Amino acid sequence: MTPPPRETPEKAWPDYAAVWRWHFYAGLFCLPFFCWLALTGSAYLFRPDIEARLDRPYEGLSLVGPRPAPSIEAEAAVAAMPGATFSRYEPPATPTGAAQVVVAKEGHLWRVIVDPRNLQPMQIGRDDHRPMELISHLHGQLLLGDRGSNLVELAGSWGVVMILTGLFLWWPRGTRRLGGLVYPRLASCGRALLRDLHAVTGVWISVVTLFLLLSGLPWSSFWGNYFTWARNHSTLTAGVPDWSLGGKAEPLPRIVPSATTEQKAAMSAAEMAAMMPQMEATDAGKTTFDLSALNLIVPTVRRLGPPRPIWILPPQPGSADWIVWSRTQNRPRRVAYTISPNSGEVTGIKRFADDDAVNRAINVAIATHEGQLFGRPNQAILLLNAIGVLLVAISAAVMWWRRRPPHRLGAPPARALPRFSPALLIVLGTLGVLLPEFGMSLVAVLAIDLLVWPMFPAVAKWLGRSPAESDA
Repeated sequence: MTPPPRETPEKAWPDYAAVWRWHFYAGLFCLPFFCWLALTGSAYLFRPDIEARLDRPYEGLSLVGPRPAPSIEAEAAVAAMPGATFSRYEPPATPTGAAQVVVAKEGHLWRVIVDPRNLQPMQIGRDDHRPMELISHLHGQLLLGDRGSNLVELAGSWGVVMILTGLFLWWPRGTRRLGGLVYPRLASCGRALLRDLHAVTGVWISVVTLFLLLSGLPWSSFWGNYFTWARNHSTLTAGVPDWSLGGKAEPLPRIVPSATTEQKAAMSAAEMAAMMPQMEATDAGKTTFDLSALNLIVPTVRRLGPPRPIWILPPQPGSADWIVWSRTQNRPRRVAYTISPNSGEVTGIKRFADDDAVNRAINVAIATHEGQLFGRPNQAILLLNAIGVLLVAISAAVMWWRRRPPHRLGAPPARALPRFSPALLIVLGTLGVLLPEFGMSLVAVLAIDLLVWPMFPAVAKWLGRSPAESDA
């Protein structure tokens, strides 16, 4: 009598083969985006250096006699573009430099660099078309606005999965050798060398890359608004974030007016809020300002010495005071003032320490993400990480192309349907809540995997699976 066939024990997910498949598919989607982010992000690391070099021709001018008053420079910039209205004034970096004035016209902001020698424009261009502004939008929104921001966020969310599954695959199993784990075996060749370069480099860059992915989420359109909605459920953290969302303009700082301790204690929260500059931008097409106030404000700015670049903005609705805003990328050093146009005296101030804990933490993360928190070492670490990302992506692409069978995608083979463990469901559920785009896309991927591919056997075969198989 033939004995009954032995049943194969059901494996709990994740087994090695399933994790490998998910790592493969996540990498196939994410790595093109990662290469793009590494290249554009590397250029953006040096934004202050690049902009200083681009502005160098306008800083060392030969002036004869005293330079014109700031108000005259601002008026000359507005006059250079008929129909434009004043938006902001940016003081020159040197005593002999040209002021840069931003004006609004036909729904766009234009930057006018005014020659102090003859009050003629040295350059006029769209403010959002400056090289580093374009790189910023290429990096975060792919020049596609919210759609691009959502794509980058989706790639970042799946990038977290790619890194976590990669660490699972790398984790040593029954070996004590360090070669291929913490350093590549350069004496090897072919696939073994490519595998070492991919795995070892991936491990070394995993922590920094995870930090960059997570610290980039507050800027994204979908997750940034999702996070703002979540934080506004607490009175301790409620409020508008002071960073941009989805590439939109950064909100103006909320500056607390200067007051004595007794006066502050006597003010209600509503009174304090009413005295703060509003977050919305003014309707530049319907508002005119007395630009002579700049003649008092600019000397005050020189005395205060906030970190550059500096924006001097006109009063917002509900306030008579002008705003001076340090826009340095090292955000913990940022400071903003309100200044009286009548006396040139400071009437309010906002420093990094005045923010709530959430804003402070995210602004520190953003400054680190942009390579500006601790200077050149910060830039060097992120630049090396970007090179590592490119090396991981290139080695992965070469390994995939070499092992790809003819007329197939080359994904690792699927196994029989495994059993979902409670721990896995908890992990996926947590990631789905913390990363909503990942959660929604995961549901869509699983639905397609289980319901759609069985109806298209040829596509399922090309993907490396049969209609009856799935590894979830």
